[in-house]
Amino acid sequence: MKLSQFRFNLPKELIAEKPTRNRDEARLLVLHRDSGEVEHRLFKDFIDYVDQDDVVVANNTRVFPSLLEGEKEKTGARIEVMLIRELNEETRLWDVIVDPARKIRIGNKLYFGTNDALVAEVVDNTTSRGRTIRFLFDGSHDEFIHIVHNMGRTPLPEELRRLRDIEKKDADDYQTIYAKVEGSVAAPIAGLHFSRELLKRMEIKDVKWVELTLHTGMGEFKEIEVEDLSKHRMDAEEMHLSQEACDTIENAKQNGHHVCCVGTTTMRALESAVTIPGMVRPFDGWTNKFIYPPYEFTIADMMVTNFHHPMSSQFIMASAFAGPELLMQTYLTAIKERYRFSTYGDAMLII
Repeated sequence: MKLSQFRFNLPKELIAEKPTRNRDEARLLVLHRDSGEVEHRLFKDFIDYVDQDDVVVANNTRVFPSLLEGEKEKTGARIEVMLIRELNEETRLWDVIVDPARKIRIGNKLYFGTNDALVAEVVDNTTSRGRTIRFLFDGSHDEFIHIVHNMGRTPLPEELRRLRDIEKKDADDYQTIYAKVEGSVAAPIAGLHFSRELLKRMEIKDVKWVELTLHTGMGEFKEIEVEDLSKHRMDAEEMHLSQEACDTIENAKQNGHHVCCVGTTTMRALESAVTIPGMVRPFDGWTNKFIYPPYEFTIADMMVTNFHHPMSSQFIMASAFAGPELLMQTYLTAIKERYRFSTYGDAMLII
């Protein structure tokens, strides 16, 4: 498959700038893979498509306030640093993205917060925008993280940066209601549609809810720069899947029940944990799995996903699940019907 096969024209006005008033009242397009039928519903109607003992698998990662604003030593130039991954807890070593990157060199010191509450030194220059920095902090790790939380901002996608004036609200909106394990720099956006009321209705219906953790990095959202998709490499992301979760999923499959993935991060995580016999097994480690057509999915037979940008890794994965031609046709229908796209947009259920 070639990247250009996933190009379509997305009208700018269809990119959602804010969420629906109630999470589960976003629109829901239901796509039936076997017939190509399309239904137009609301997300709260998701309950109609799952039955007793079906399993819904979601990513419980929590976005942390990883965006720091600081100054470069001597010049005082404004520097924005996004914390991506803690490499060493003891030495406070972090992979980061720096903007503007051109102003930063190895050995530079960066100062953050009132009275320079945090100081960092650039120790490596890894990519055009990426850096490795070491925070010069003598307190405990808990004290360090506490300062970061107080100082940092929620790393909203570029298209939503205009909302900084209401950032406290965004910090709440940009988390799933079941977010627990902190570590992502981007929210698993398909899960943003689930409300407490909908989860309660699923519980009453005895739909099984299973959680895993995949800490989403910026790699999933960077542009794919190669035409041949087999040559694209995802950044590695930390994930965890428990034995209990695996047992619930395998029991459902063996008894003929459906397994529904909430979002592309959850789907990548599950497929990363599949063994050769086609069973899902516990996983604690890192995955850089990139799914593109043609691909034979092993675990889930249903998926909730948002409407994504053209040529994005998320759109490409959803195309692998639904079929490239069918999903492209469905996206064109969604554009015609004025569905909202991207982070705070509407949802699709592929069954």
